[in-house]
Amino acid sequence: MNNNMSGEAHRPGRIEVVCGSMFSGKTEELIRRLKRAEFAKQRVEIFKPSLDTRYSEIDVVSHDRHSIPSTPVDSSSSILLLSSDIDVVGIDEAQFFDNGLVGVCNELANRGVRVIVAGLDMDFKGVPFGPMPALCAVADEVTKVHAICVRCGALAYVSHRLVHNDKRVMLGEQSEYEPLCRECYRKAIEEEKAGKWE
Repeated sequence: MNNNMSGEAHRPGRIEVVCGSMFSGKTEELIRRLKRAEFAKQRVEIFKPSLDTRYSEIDVVSHDRHSIPSTPVDSSSSILLLSSDIDVVGIDEAQFFDNGLVGVCNELANRGVRVIVAGLDMDFKGVPFGPMPALCAVADEVTKVHAICVRCGALAYVSHRLVHNDKRVMLGEQSEYEPLCRECYRKAIEEEKAGKWE
């Protein structure tokens, strides 16, 4: 009989990345996996960047308002310091962390920790965001989730910014961003260049 130990009760060190545009369910999936680990009696710790205070100063909260307690941190190095004797580490909004997050995740996985990371793979200009591309490269598993394009109903490709602001990091919700497919995003950019803001 094959003794399969790949269930929730025993998982070797690994990195799982959940990525996609805004409103695609990244945080929802992160919370789901972490709650399963807690149900399996694993020691779980969740981190998020301290600058993300949209729904809560402390909790990780999805757009659907599901939440899980977390520890806000200012840098990726803090995650290593706060992760001793932990089985599963969750990291939300990974795109806002410094590039040191890749080494932190590798070190945790090499210690036997299951690391689950959620974040935007691209910024509002469609450019790979922060440490996310490197995390996808070193991950054992990458899950790309999709929102639905609000203009045509196809699978969304990118988070389109609806307000005039060129800062790369700008926290926002549905009044500031919309998920668009590649074609609708291209049309939206053309409209903006032509000065046809709605």
